Amino acid sequence: NEAVLDLIPTSVIDQLFKQKPKGGDILKIYHDDTAADGGRWHLCRIDDLLMDYVRDSSSSSTKVVDSRTTGFNKVITARKKLKGSGTTPVAPIINMNQNDGDDDETTSDSWKNNKPVAKTYHIATSGCQMNVADSERLSGVLQNTLSLVELEDGTMADVVILNTCTIRDHAEQKVYDALGPYAARKRKGEALALVVAGCVAQQEGEALLKRVPEVDLVMGPQYVSRLGDLLQDVSRGHQVVATDPTLISEDLSRPVRGHDVRAWVNIIHGCNEHCTYCVVPGVRGVEQSRSMESILAECLELANAGYKEVTLLGQNIDAYGRDMMPKRNFADLLTYLNKRMPQGTIERIRYVTSHPRYFSDRVIDAVANLEKVCECFHMPFQSGDDEVLKGMRRGYTHDSYMTIIRKIKDKAPDASICGDVIVGFPGETDEAFQRTLDLMEKVKFDNLNTFAYSPRPNTEAALWDNQVPEDVKAERLQKVQRLATQHALERSERYAGKVIDILVEDRNPKNIDQVMGRTRQGRQVFFDGNINQLKGKVVDVKIVEARPWSLMGEIQT
Repeated sequence: NEAVLDLIPTSVIDQLFKQKPKGGDILKIYHDDTAADGGRWHLCRIDDLLMDYVRDSSSSSTKVVDSRTTGFNKVITARKKLKGSGTTPVAPIINMNQNDGDDDETTSDSWKNNKPVAKTYHIATSGCQMNVADSERLSGVLQNTLSLVELEDGTMADVVILNTCTIRDHAEQKVYDALGPYAARKRKGEALALVVAGCVAQQEGEALLKRVPEVDLVMGPQYVSRLGDLLQDVSRGHQVVATDPTLISEDLSRPVRGHDVRAWVNIIHGCNEHCTYCVVPGVRGVEQSRSMESILAECLELANAGYKEVTLLGQNIDAYGRDMMPKRNFADLLTYLNKRMPQGTIERIRYVTSHPRYFSDRVIDAVANLEKVCECFHMPFQSGDDEVLKGMRRGYTHDSYMTIIRKIKDKAPDASICGDVIVGFPGETDEAFQRTLDLMEKVKFDNLNTFAYSPRPNTEAALWDNQVPEDVKAERLQKVQRLATQHALERSERYAGKVIDILVEDRNPKNIDQVMGRTRQGRQVFFDGNINQLKGKVVDVKIVEARPWSLMGEIQT
């Protein structure tokens, strides 16, 4: 990285790699004796190893593990020629932001000879809000640290990153399909750094390199802030796998936000739950809470930049602070942020996602009483049947979930309640499915994310022999979607004729004369207006038409 390069020439770093040191080793290395200063000795102590350096993909690692279940870090220093083309994969030079005057040092490195310098990048993102936030952080490294320019089309980019999701069925195959055109560029001899990041990368590990040897870097979500260092290895002609569990460091590069009114802010990474259907703990790692101070600092930066809304992100946001000393809780964080946001800056604070097992009455009180925290609860229930919930290892029951809902409706009657549901989980009977429909009738969700169960790699439920037939899953999914749409319309109708505060976010993509904003409860609202005049403002809008997932309105002047 930049700090090291100011002290140690890259040729010395290359010699370190070749000697394959272990943690605790002290190495004495001599720098080029033709240098103007007559050469220098460098005494280097190895405190820890981020990577295990091996010669090729068949070399044994010092960590003998299955990379698809445990993860490990490895750098393959001697890459083989690609089958069918006979070409050796080439990656461009990745220049970290450095002070001028380093040209003599960099031009002497043989691995840089005749290689173009990376100037552009492209990121293709799939999956949840966490992946979107990760891509913003990746862009921050690429733009602010590596001085690359983003391209909308990846066909000509020097660095291509696929930030992947493994939640849905056939996720891995979709990644392999997407890699095809970029792998073809590598086979033609183009200087391209091809990166697979995110959850599929964490899940597949080195197996991905063996299936698509054109890939240069496979990195799990916890290595987002270390992208620059990893790409430095790639530019040396190495192949890198970075999936070993690690502490997540605060980013030095600011994220490049995908929007200029609302922003994502991570508050906790990972998940310690082990629901039997879910891959998240295996691909996102253990829970790691950010400090309140670092979260506040990021929110204040957003406030100073003119943002009006932040959404706090966590796979299990109610677990916030339980890994800290002294322990903190999510309600404390909401209060802390609400109190410290300057007036006239951040208007709204949202969050996702809660877990009914850990949900606290204190969060209901915070949402009901704090001025900037929006009245919206995202409470996945997954199933309405106790036996299915037990099989999922969710840690709550139909009745305990409804107890939470009743408390929300009592203390925050105008709040929206959103959820997630999975149909066709192994062993789900017709009677069990009916209890899911019963719970939906009791709650009447404002918005419900619906999924048919699909077996995921390295999850317990995928191995059970009581799988539900695909046609039954499809039928049940249609039923919950029809009921969810009916309930969404009922919940939208409560706004009809009312004048509501709407934060304007974007132009309506289907009608350029209209703008789109949201209620505090999260419902989209479309109405006539000039986006250049209204974007980022909170305006009064009268609701004239209710639809299941949106509202139509008229601005009040």
